[in-house]
Amino acid sequence: MRIITGKYKGKTLESLPDSSVRPATDRVKTTIYDMLQNRLRVIDAAVLDLFAGSGNLGFEALSRGAKRVVFVDSNNHVLDIIEKNAENINCLSDTIIAQGDALLFVERTTDRFDLIFADPPYAYDRIKDIPTVIFQKKILKEEGYLIVEHSKHTIFEPSPDYKLAVQKEFGNTRVSFFVHPNDKGDEQ
Repeated sequence: MRIITGKYKGKTLESLPDSSVRPATDRVKTTIYDMLQNRLRVIDAAVLDLFAGSGNLGFEALSRGAKRVVFVDSNNHVLDIIEKNAENINCLSDTIIAQGDALLFVERTTDRFDLIFADPPYAYDRIKDIPTVIFQKKILKEEGYLIVEHSKHTIFEPSPDYKLAVQKEFGNTRVSFFVHPNDKGDEQ
């Protein structure tokens, strides 16, 4: 895995050597950031990377000028790799690394974010709750985006709490962009 562009362009990121972590592929990551380019200013953004895994999406945000990234994962080994990656690319001071359940973190935090990534395991039993919890807790700023990477078989029901702005599919993977319900966003 590598950082695609920005001040850390070309830097490699480590991940767990087993298949317990499924990092976003370069193709998915490129598409996400290309779509964000005209929608959200990443420079100086506060970013939350839930189910962070290797930290791939969050480190890309830092490389593109994000002010800080909070990485949350329940696996201590994963968090050690994130810390090592942050040290290797010299951005540890721009990161907060938190161990615990992602949705419990969302329920307890008082911080607000411009951009939130959630890349849970496809078998995660609360995946459909992620947008609802985030929007009800009001931790996503008004012009912000929640981006969830999930199985193409997962369907998010319409809700008054959020709007599904756009979805992109990559084989068995789907990436869904959520915005506040009053945001014009994109039409599907």
